[in-house]
Parts: sequence; C-alpha cells; structure tokens
Amino acid sequence: MLLVTGITGHSGKYFMQELINHKYEDTIRCIVRNSSDTSLLDDSGLKIEKFVGDLIDQEFMDSCMKDVDTVIHIGTIFYSIQVMKAAVKHNLKRAILVHTTGIYSKYKSASEEYKNIESEVRKIIKDNACLIGLTILRPTMIYGNINDKNMVVFIKIVDKLRLLPVIDQGKSLLQPVNGRDLGKAYYQVLAKPELMNGDYILSGEKPITMLDMFKLISNNLGRKTVFVSVPLGFGVFLAGILKAVTLGKVDYIEKVQRMGEDRSYPHKDAARDFGYDPMPFVEGLKIEVEQYVEKFK
Repeated sequence: MLLVTGITGHSGKYFMQELINHKYEDTIRCIVRNSSDTSLLDDSGLKIEKFVGDLIDQEFMDSCMKDVDTVIHIGTIFYSIQVMKAAVKHNLKRAILVHTTGIYSKYKSASEEYKNIESEVRKIIKDNACLIGLTILRPTMIYGNINDKNMVVFIKIVDKLRLLPVIDQGKSLLQPVNGRDLGKAYYQVLAKPELMNGDYILSGEKPITMLDMFKLISNNLGRKTVFVSVPLGFGVFLAGILKAVTLGKVDYIEKVQRMGEDRSYPHKDAARDFGYDPMPFVEGLKIEVEQYVEKFK
C-alpha cells in the first residue's frame, strides 16, 4: 500500500494526476485535512483511502502507517520526523521525502533547521537499525499555478509597480521548477523501486537571472516596467530599519539577503537516474500569467 501526504497541495495534485494517468493499481492511502479539497481523489477511479488528521500528531501518523510499505511525504519538511518515526515503527520498505534546496543556503536560519531535520531523520533510521530505503527529493522554488505562493507574488508585484527595484542589478540566478514537473518526478521515482537510497535535486530546465525573470513576467503581462538596481547592502539596511521600527515584528533582512544569493542547482543526477526532464520556464510562466489574468483581470 502507498501512503501519501500533501496530495491535495500544489505539486501533490500533479502527482495525483500522474497516478490517474498511469492507472495506478495499488491502494493509495491519502492523509488530508477536513478543509482539504478532495474532489480529484474522489473522482480518480483509483483505490483511495482518506485518513483525516494532522501530520504533527504522532499517534495519528502511527495509525496511518498500518499495512503500508511505501510512503511519499510531500506535505512539508517540517513533518518529516513524525513521518519517519511512524515509518520505522511499522518497518516500511521505502520512504520518499520531498524536502528543499533551501538546505544549501549560506544563510544560517534559512538552512540550519532543514539540516537538523534531515540529520534527525537519518538518526531515526540508524538508531532503529532499520533497512528502509530513503530517497530525498529537493525541489528549487516551486511555481505552476496562482496558489503557489512564490511566482504569483512576483507576478502581482510586476503587475502593480511600474518602477521596480531589484537587488544588485537582478543578477542572482534562480531555477524555478514547475509543479507539473514535480508531479511527474515523484511518479518516476515511485515507479523505479531500485532507487531505494539517494538525494536528488529537482530544478527547472536552466538558470535564469532575477532580472530576466521579472522581464519575462512584465512582457507576459504586457507591461512596461522600469527596473532600478539597489545595492544589496542598502536593501539590507532598509530592511533593518523596518525591523527596528516594527520592534522586530517585520523582519525581511534575510529575505533581502537571499535576493542576492544564487539559488540555481543542476538536476543531472535526476535526469540520469529516472529521466527527469523539466519544461522550459518560458512555457510554465506563460501558463501561470494566463491563470493570473483570468482570475484577477
């Protein structure tokens, strides 16, 4: 039996569509909330079991793992420890965890917690002398629909501002990945039982500078945006003033710092081992901008 967390979320929905497209035959146990939209699950025609609860509830997680042999955890890295404790307790054969390339950030608070979680996950396996196969998938910045909370924020900013500041000429590199490509990748990994151990980066087709990304958004919106370069140090200074004025309630210092940090990573191992082949960013962005215009214009 397959257990999936986060299947009603952004990339989870695309994974569910892959299971439907491939007519997945085994039972799929899905952890959902009362507020989750389960229409795709209900209409899938597949063997679906819905378990309603919270991933942070260890007793609930333990109950979910009964009779399961593989878990795919899409529902955020912050619940990976609870998932793995339950998986080890029930002697699962395989765990596929969707984490983040944020673990590679040079900024401590952006990466330290992720590193600590992964260290604890591996310790759980080691301490229990468990033979579970662990695969960790690390997407870059995820986009793909107007609920992604990443690209849509940039789209809204470009739509509203004619004069847009960018950090250090917008030369930092990004490699956004479309949720559709992630859904395919999750299925590709699931379909290859020999991939029992390993870490894989799931990034977009190729890197793009922050400035070029903003220009593409502007062009797709039909806007004439003027971009003004702001030195990283000055941006951090302004963020520091904002933090001081709000008595620490609004702290964007590290977010500004990361705007000047390259966040592009190669996915050659995923391409080699399971045929990962993400779509061009220009295609994925066009779809998302069209969705944005349709909803908000």
